[in-house]
Amino acid sequence: MTTMNYIGLDVHKKTISYCVKDVSGRIQQEGKVGSTRRELDCWMKTLPQPWMVAMEATIFSGWIYDHLLPHATQIKVAHPLMLRAIAAAKKKNDQIDASKIADCLRCDFLPECHMMPKEIRDRRRTLRYRHLLVRQMVQMKNRVSGLLMETGVEYNKQRLHKVSYFRELLSENEEVHPSIRPLLKLSRETIERCQKTEYALVSSLQRDPMLADRIKRLRTVPGVGPITALTWALEIGDVSRFRTIKQTISYCGLCGDERSSADKMMRMPLSKQRNKHIQRALVEAAKLVPRQSHELAVIYDRERQKGNSNRATLAVARKMVAYLLAVDRQQRDFVPAEDRRTAAA
Repeated sequence: MTTMNYIGLDVHKKTISYCVKDVSGRIQQEGKVGSTRRELDCWMKTLPQPWMVAMEATIFSGWIYDHLLPHATQIKVAHPLMLRAIAAAKKKNDQIDASKIADCLRCDFLPECHMMPKEIRDRRRTLRYRHLLVRQMVQMKNRVSGLLMETGVEYNKQRLHKVSYFRELLSENEEVHPSIRPLLKLSRETIERCQKTEYALVSSLQRDPMLADRIKRLRTVPGVGPITALTWALEIGDVSRFRTIKQTISYCGLCGDERSSADKMMRMPLSKQRNKHIQRALVEAAKLVPRQSHELAVIYDRERQKGNSNRATLAVARKMVAYLLAVDRQQRDFVPAEDRRTAAA
């Protein structure tokens, strides 16, 4: 009868420290291997069979996970913040970290985090790159405004970034100093280039056969546009991994921390342990959706009367999570409450 071998990996940019242990905890192998596919292939040939491996989630974990997956019995990725045994250790180095990860895996104490399928991760990378482009566009627009304010040029704030107005401003406004003209033109070219690239990225994701039907269903929810729908689909992934709405709300960062001891319970501000990308998209959508949905407007007004508009926005965002989760689980379009009552009557 063959026994399982447990491998802990401490992954870095150039090297990977590893520790191989048997079921009793005895070290079979340990050392370092280069962080390249070729060296990993050579290293896997020396491993005792069968084996399962665990590593901490880092920026490098994705490609290593995909490369080892066909050869390993199982691969697990650990949540970095939950690995307190490593972070709190008095003596800490790469070899000890790999050994402790192997022990956590062997004893089934590893705080495992969800690993998205490669197809979802590839598309999610594209969507997050789109967000980088949007940030750069905002920075360049602010830079254009700053250049004009530095030199005392009067301009229409609402029309500044319109193509025709910007061209007119450079050609007819004598207040624009010659020293900033090339900078303004360069900034405008950068903005236009980013806009075209951003549009192309979003269009390619919307046309993707893997996402098209799901995006179409999600967009039937009030206040959900293409970006919110794409963010939900690519950041949430498979909704079956969430057993309850509360778990989904917690993952989206729409609830606060809880500190309980004995008979005392205290609620803290919004938790930092969340998916910041889906949180941002939902909060931005929740600010606008009360104008489009009477049901969500009622929720917003009820919470707003308690004196805090931010809490009202979060209440709307939590309700949107419930809608999106229901649409994904039932695989059908969203039907507003008013339409359901009319159909029942």
